[in-house]
Amino acid sequence: MKPSSFDYVRADRIQDIFEAFDHYGQEARILAGGQSLMPMINYRLARPKALVDISRCAELDYVQVRDGHLVIGAAVTQATVQQRDALAHEVPLLHLAFPYISHFQIRNRGTVCGSIAHADPSAELPLCLTALQGKVVLRSKTGRRTLAADEFFTGMLMTAIAEGEFIEEVRFPLASEGRRYRFDEVAMRRGDFAIVSLAVVASATEIALTVGGVADRPVARRWPLPLAGELPAALAAFAWDLQAQSDPHVSAQYRRHLVRSLGQRLITEVLDETVS
Repeated sequence: MKPSSFDYVRADRIQDIFEAFDHYGQEARILAGGQSLMPMINYRLARPKALVDISRCAELDYVQVRDGHLVIGAAVTQATVQQRDALAHEVPLLHLAFPYISHFQIRNRGTVCGSIAHADPSAELPLCLTALQGKVVLRSKTGRRTLAADEFFTGMLMTAIAEGEFIEEVRFPLASEGRRYRFDEVAMRRGDFAIVSLAVVASATEIALTVGGVADRPVARRWPLPLAGELPAALAAFAWDLQAQSDPHVSAQYRRHLVRSLGQRLITEVLDETVS
């Protein structure tokens, strides 16, 4: 397939983005790495009149620690963050999840914010943002607004981005003392879309399991500690609440089984580590 015709706008400044929005309105789409958007355009699932390329915008190319968060600008590639020396200590869950994200060629071009904007329910980065209760900063001509991950993701491939806005940065909370993290997923092959992905975040008083690839967005469930013998029943109830659907690859029953079995293993592992 070939895309329908579109204009190309290279945005070297944030002001260039707003000028493109003024000219094209809601028919303009932000292009960063293009690893999610371009296949949709090639299959004509998306038909923008203009692509606004922010990949060379220096104002959006930054990774920094600020106010207890790892802050990632919209032009930063996934590989840049993955290769950050301190990532395993700053945001351990991201460190665990990055190797599962597609393939290194995709991570070299794809951006962190682009994956968040695409909002694929099987994607690892939206899962991590939800699990860590991270934030998305939306920029418009009139200012900024900051949304929690739970507010930002509104459905399958759907977000709270309004006309005239774009993601300026995402903020992942830094690891805090005493917290433990686990990540795992099941896919047909390593690098394929996840059938089910899971992230666990545990503190001294609470444990949270976030599941991707089942519902129309990542969903978190939190339980106070200690769980004692309640974990199997809690996981079973959570698996049913996700309302899994069958598809040509796997059944809803298998997805529920993965939530229960992998969730049990990851939570048991992280609780054992916390105790020890």
